[in-house]
Amino acid sequence: MIVIRNARVLRSDRIEQSTVVIEGDTIQTVGEEPAVNGARVIDADGAWLGPGLVDLHVHFRDPGQTWKEDIETGSRAAAAGGYTAVVAMPNTQPPIDDGERARAVMERATAIGTLDLRAAGCLTRDRAGTEMADFDSMYSAGVRIFSDDGDAVPDAGLLRRIMMYLGDLPGAVVADHAEDRSLAGNGHLHDGVTAARHGIEGLPAVAEDVIVARDLELANATGSRIHVQHVSTANVVGLIRQARERGVKVTAEVTPHHLALEESALESLDPNLKMYPPLRDAEDREALAEALASGLIDAVATDHAPHATAEKDVPFEEAPRGVIGLETSAAVVSSALGRDQALFFDRMSVAPARIAGLDRQGIAVEPGSPANLVLFAPERRWTPGAFASKSQNSPFRGLELTGKVMTTIYEGRISHEDGSG
Repeated sequence: MIVIRNARVLRSDRIEQSTVVIEGDTIQTVGEEPAVNGARVIDADGAWLGPGLVDLHVHFRDPGQTWKEDIETGSRAAAAGGYTAVVAMPNTQPPIDDGERARAVMERATAIGTLDLRAAGCLTRDRAGTEMADFDSMYSAGVRIFSDDGDAVPDAGLLRRIMMYLGDLPGAVVADHAEDRSLAGNGHLHDGVTAARHGIEGLPAVAEDVIVARDLELANATGSRIHVQHVSTANVVGLIRQARERGVKVTAEVTPHHLALEESALESLDPNLKMYPPLRDAEDREALAEALASGLIDAVATDHAPHATAEKDVPFEEAPRGVIGLETSAAVVSSALGRDQALFFDRMSVAPARIAGLDRQGIAVEPGSPANLVLFAPERRWTPGAFASKSQNSPFRGLELTGKVMTTIYEGRISHEDGSG
């Protein structure tokens, strides 16, 4: 039995200071103070208690690149960040393009037992962009989100056929990577003043805008569900708004780093700030924050992309794109949302669980609900140093953040506990 006292509890219709009792994998009571003989008692000291966080977009590099991350270390990092469920992208080596590979990844995560990991599946076989992946076997294995993440499907006709096929599978979602390679060229950061000042080839926002516009039109024509990954431009926010008004079944995500940082942060050319999409300008960042607060952007997803230190310890142009984000996301997002508890849990847990079709995640704290929970202290200050992730390529390392995950509970078991005192 676990007893959490003095928590600010997110219930289905209100937020209240209360005591929560967990027994087995279920919340037993909310508000009642039981006998605590033999129970593990946690004093929340006013911290927020709500459903465990859900990330629609992580890279655990397993199989194929486990020197960067693996399922065990990725799961540990996720738990440290308050997550009880994640969706792992399929751009592994080999790619997750059939049911056997998807099932193997999910079974390894189940054996570890730290969180609910769902594999995303490829849109095309071997992520080559030329023929459909084996959707039936992946769907049977439990895959619901399909993406060639890292590459857009270049052939619009093929993507249209994919959308028509997946549109007939209940709960299936197309999440196409938003980058037109012919426009992106060899860009390394946003095509703006910082790139010009340093004489580095920029990556124009239109490379993202064009692909999203195409995908939304195809989703409109086919009736398919479309999820826009890692939105970074104000233009894409406008495209999503217009699509919603036309009845397109579109959802969208934004990363914590695009909410908090702008291209000006890249004056140092720190490779740990190199990611895709790149950090944009102030107007874009403000549009993203407003869209997340309003619900036009549904969810926050970290795009957790680990790279070994040696890979990032090179000149900026030579460094791989991508940053880690699982362990700092709660602090960054709660700050961006003005420490609004209900809004925080909706964008970080409820909405992503709904998009991914996770029926034991994103559920308010009520008797009988699954005990997938996070205890988050919104005013606690801390400075990230070493991470549980195998890789350390964080844009927030060494910066003071406000908001700290204290305890994560997955299926009634403590999967992470802050030990910093």
